[in-house]
Amino acid sequence: MTARTVMVQGTASSAGKSIIAAALCRIFHQRGYRVAPFKSQNMALNSFVTREGGEIGRAQAVQAEAAGIEATVDMNPVLLKPEADAMSQVIVLGKVAGKLKAEEYYEHTPDLLKVVVGALDRLCAVYDVIVIEGAGSPAEVNLKEQEIANMRIAYLRQTPVLLVGDIDRGGVFASLVGTLELLGPEDRELIKGFVINKFRGNLDLLRPGLDFLEQRTGKPVLGVIPYSRDVAVAQEDSVYLDERRRSSVNGGLDVVVIRLPRVANYDDFDPLEEAGCSVRYVRVADELGMPDMVILPGTKSTMADLEYVRHQGLDRAIMSLAEAGTPVVGICGGYQMLGRVVSDPGGVEGIPGSVPGLGLLDIDTVFRPEKRTVQVEARVVCDTGLFAGLGGMEVGGYEIHMGVSSGDGRPLFRVTATPQGSTDYPDGRVSGSGLVFGTYIHGLFHNAEFARRFLENVRRLRKPDALLYQGRVHDDRYNRLARLVRENLDMGRVYEIVFGRR
Repeated sequence: MTARTVMVQGTASSAGKSIIAAALCRIFHQRGYRVAPFKSQNMALNSFVTREGGEIGRAQAVQAEAAGIEATVDMNPVLLKPEADAMSQVIVLGKVAGKLKAEEYYEHTPDLLKVVVGALDRLCAVYDVIVIEGAGSPAEVNLKEQEIANMRIAYLRQTPVLLVGDIDRGGVFASLVGTLELLGPEDRELIKGFVINKFRGNLDLLRPGLDFLEQRTGKPVLGVIPYSRDVAVAQEDSVYLDERRRSSVNGGLDVVVIRLPRVANYDDFDPLEEAGCSVRYVRVADELGMPDMVILPGTKSTMADLEYVRHQGLDRAIMSLAEAGTPVVGICGGYQMLGRVVSDPGGVEGIPGSVPGLGLLDIDTVFRPEKRTVQVEARVVCDTGLFAGLGGMEVGGYEIHMGVSSGDGRPLFRVTATPQGSTDYPDGRVSGSGLVFGTYIHGLFHNAEFARRFLENVRRLRKPDALLYQGRVHDDRYNRLARLVRENLDMGRVYEIVFGRR
């Protein structure tokens, strides 16, 4: 069996490719098709660990969830995780293959293309429809001969392409026409229609522009998707955070997430917003204010970002808040930062050396060459402070880290199982006050009952009158996203493009 394919490309990064692809995955799934997502090459720090322990882009994991299936490494065979000094960690079929500079990476794309085609072939043999997401823009003329994520894949499969433009940032007509003009005739033929995304205005005022676009290009506008915060799903580009960091306190808990230069897996905190918290992403100490909780998130480069925290004066500000009784949370790299020292004797992250941590937890971290990527099930073993009443609760998540942390203090979890079977080891640490903790487990707050009871503890401690509520059912966000896109996209024409019939 050979699956039908459709590709979602964008005029630029953060145009909304991931969101539209996720919506199409859910729409096809709702119609009874076996559908899977695919993105040949992803550059992102938001990543996910599959059941087999492979690492892929978080966006493809979300799209797989929208499609009602389990994510696999074939859905994102090449993942680039940017590091300091214009270097990226290259992950191939879920495993670290090495580190390369950009010019070195493009020397390897002919071999990587074979890996990509093999992964796509395997998906096409199992599913009815493959929704392929492009990367960045297809009109990067300087990279045309080396790219393996946009028109090269579309041409190899003769896949119809939907081109998405972001009207919220302005210049959408120029970006759509310009993209088309920079493509060769064979590639241009594969573009079957435009999707204008993130529209906030009056559609009647937009129609003359839509008419112009269709007349100028000969391509149809398939839909105009309204801007909506109500259907947010995990994003792969940290550009997304530039919009969210400007949010204001809404009467719920005021949660600050430190916007590290190489922040990773920031979708860990989406459930906090859904529960009524105001989640602010801040870069400097002056933006902190007096929050109800501070979070140090994951990062691809712990030591470099720890130096950034210190340079911005965030270290002193966070320690002062902790001394005053403000809860402080560290996830993965943020957990490492909360300890006494972070050491990299082998230069795993760059130049060998060590950096003092914030000293809020009695742990030391040492980086090792082996990367740990595994899904986990764990049990809460702390029952005081922020975890009062949570002892014995079961949670699930995943680990992605190269550091090993050890030291004194109470563990937060016992990891009880991985997909490989039963296990038993401690994870995380809690301070003596019970108000500072860290863990290696990503996705912690996606455990709805854990998040609800944890935030209730924070509310009682910090702001008894805060407005909290039960977040929506996780699966419902995909149905809402599908409804939004279905109501504003000409799905009859999309079905005709994909299947040759309505």
